[in-house]
Amino acid sequence: MPETGTIPTRPLGPNGPEVPVFSLGSWNTWDRMAPDDAVALIHRAHEVGAAFFDVAHYNMGPHAENARTDLLFGEAVRAAGLAREDYLLCGKLWLWEYPQTSFADQLAVSLDRIGVDRADLVVVGDYFGEVDVRRIVRDVAAEIAKGRFDSWGVNNWLIGDVRLALDVAEEEGLTPPTFAQLKYGLVRRSMAEGEPYGALFADGRLALQASDVFEGGILAGKLAPARKIGADVGGIRERIVAAYPDVERIAASLDATPTQLGLAFVLTHPAAANVLFGVSRLDQFEDNLGALALLDRVGADVIRERTAHLWLDREVAPDGTWAP
Repeated sequence: MPETGTIPTRPLGPNGPEVPVFSLGSWNTWDRMAPDDAVALIHRAHEVGAAFFDVAHYNMGPHAENARTDLLFGEAVRAAGLAREDYLLCGKLWLWEYPQTSFADQLAVSLDRIGVDRADLVVVGDYFGEVDVRRIVRDVAAEIAKGRFDSWGVNNWLIGDVRLALDVAEEEGLTPPTFAQLKYGLVRRSMAEGEPYGALFADGRLALQASDVFEGGILAGKLAPARKIGADVGGIRERIVAAYPDVERIAASLDATPTQLGLAFVLTHPAAANVLFGVSRLDQFEDNLGALALLDRVGADVIRERTAHLWLDREVAPDGTWAP
């Protein structure tokens, strides 16, 4: 059982903040928990040094669902007695209705719903079609100048747009993105391990933040999720469900749970600074913490060797230039 403040930290990219390797997401998290359970989870995350919360206002594009998860997080973190400096907050800026809905307006709403005046960092979210990358970089910089947050990353961007954002920031002396939040785990590896993103990770221009590690709960044993889960890029979800017994077998052979195996695998990526996951019970969080002991005990090479055949999206995005 991890003790107080024992979760290791890694830098979230060049000039990015030092962050715990585990963080808690908000989609289908706080709205699936009783208030007292949410408070207990926040207390425990803070106790072990993993008080890093990704909290979004889900109100645009595919996420126009009027979720209350961000409101519930704000209530829970206040009830837990955490001061703003006691935790890291990562917000989301959506591109589906941008620039009609500006970043400034999005932040005004999302921060107010949580009950804070600033985030520590933000992820600039998914998009369909073309986007004005130069404007995005400048608008992000304007919010940084206002003190609304300090650093930022991208979520499932096309690699050409990521490179352009990095170049524009360098040319104009603005803050570049320091990390990429990508779908990454035992079964989906192509975007994070493919050459285009791989080159940016290898030369240190970006860090990796892994998300959707458990494929909406499937790789945690919930083979037919009743709730809304992330997009099935490439249409491989049936193969993922079919692969779960093998995940269980490998985990058991390493004296671990499937979720511990999944998280430990992510942390074997050389550029992985952080893995984002959701839980709805404290015991799930405690189980996830055991991934660190597994990685220390078994080592990255063994974990990657045992799970190499689980890479199921090799043909889905081999060049990292697909739209999510």
